[in-house]
Amino acid sequence: MAHPERGHGLTTPASRRDYAVVVATITAVAGFLWTFLVATHTALVVALLVALAGVFWWMERRPAWEDAIVASFHRTGTTALVVGAAVALAYPLAFGQNTYHLHLLVICLLYSVLAIALNFQLGSANIPNFATGATYGIGSYSAALLALNFGWSLWASLPVAALAATVFGFAIGLPSMRTRDSYLALVTIACGVIIHQLLNNFDWTGGAQGLVGIPAPTLFGHSFARPLEFLGLRLPPQANFYYLALLLLLLAAIVARRLHHSRIGLAWNALRADEAAARAVGINVVWYKVLAFAVDAFLAAFAGAVYAFYIGYIAPDNFTFLVSVTLMTMVIVGGMDNVAGVIIGTFLLTLMPEKLRAFSDYRPLFYGVIVIAFLMIRPQGLLPQRLRNYRSDS
Repeated sequence: MAHPERGHGLTTPASRRDYAVVVATITAVAGFLWTFLVATHTALVVALLVALAGVFWWMERRPAWEDAIVASFHRTGTTALVVGAAVALAYPLAFGQNTYHLHLLVICLLYSVLAIALNFQLGSANIPNFATGATYGIGSYSAALLALNFGWSLWASLPVAALAATVFGFAIGLPSMRTRDSYLALVTIACGVIIHQLLNNFDWTGGAQGLVGIPAPTLFGHSFARPLEFLGLRLPPQANFYYLALLLLLLAAIVARRLHHSRIGLAWNALRADEAAARAVGINVVWYKVLAFAVDAFLAAFAGAVYAFYIGYIAPDNFTFLVSVTLMTMVIVGGMDNVAGVIIGTFLLTLMPEKLRAFSDYRPLFYGVIVIAFLMIRPQGLLPQRLRNYRSDS
């Protein structure tokens, strides 16, 4: 039987030790990410992965230490957010003019938004959805077509792209309600394949060649295709999209937190625990399932629109079934229904293929072995779901 969360100390004032733990943890995470990004030797990459596995193995063996770290973050609250935000804002400075590393960070941030979107279904409500790649593509194509055919900016096309993907989310969700478990997964797979084939065959979507020449967005007269300059510093153009993707991820995390602590989040968790029991206590199972599809599609469309304007070229092969499988793997490895875990899992699984290029044809094999190894060390994900802590204010 599940037990309540262990010692988060939500009512205990923060101590100097708590602040030290938070700063040390954020610094260690940022340092590991920087080292992993700039690592060029295969031996160093493997050593870093082994070290990371060792840290999570130690956390699995010493749950009290893990609980103490989590409690420190809860007690410091705003301070932890400020320190994390400061590190994230200053992070591009650590790479200077290296556009490749900034590009990888942008992709990681966008995929984190997609993983959070899928987490509403897979993590919160236990609804398998293999069509997230399709909604990602719908958002991307909608924004790109509006820009190329009607001259719309990114900012004007964002809500339209999100609306188009949300309608598709409802369109998937409603017929899917007649199925459950593996049959529901098959329906979403079919929908994803259909969207990919349509994008691949319609002339107005560019067919297999895709859409080329999507213009870079502008904001207050500053083109995102130009270097970012402020306070005497000059960063590559990718820094513009880094900060945009970072803002999008922040908004997605806030939405996820708000939904988790709302009646909607409670209803989703009830569906995950026992759908029959949820229906028995009056929860509208169909509505909340369809809502999960819609929220997933809404956030995925935002990430897709930003991706289209960032890359400047999109094609059907950017939104295949494999994208949906990869996103589902990120959520499971990171920790279902845990936003921080989902983000860590996304960064890890996005960067690993780039860092394993030295293995050439054996890269997928090593990728799979590493994923299995991490799941053996932490079966519930790198940062597992933590049960709700209900307390009385009296």
